[in-house]
Amino acid sequence: MKVKILYLASLREQLGKAGEDLEISPSASTVAGLRALLMARGGPWQSALAQGKALRVAVNQEMAQPTTAVKPGDEVAFFPAVTGG
Repeated sequence: MKVKILYLASLREQLGKAGEDLEISPSASTVAGLRALLMARGGPWQSALAQGKALRVAVNQEMAQPTTAVKPGDEVAFFPAVTGG
C-alpha cells in the first residue's frame, strides 16, 4: 500500500527531504511499524527516528499514537515534540 510521509521541522533538515510517497507492506500498517521500517534504513534515519526521541506523529492531520492504523492513501507526518514558530 502507498502512503505519503511528511518530515517536518528539524526532521526535514536531518533527513534532507520534506517528504516522500512510500510503498509499505501490511506489516508496517501502524505508526510504530512505519517508524520501525524507516529506522531500518539506518544512518540519519536511525538517529532521527530513534525510539528514545520525543517525536509526534499525525495521520491525516490528526494526532496519532504508535498503535494508530496506517491505511492506503494516508498522510503521515513526523515532527519533533516541540517546534518553534
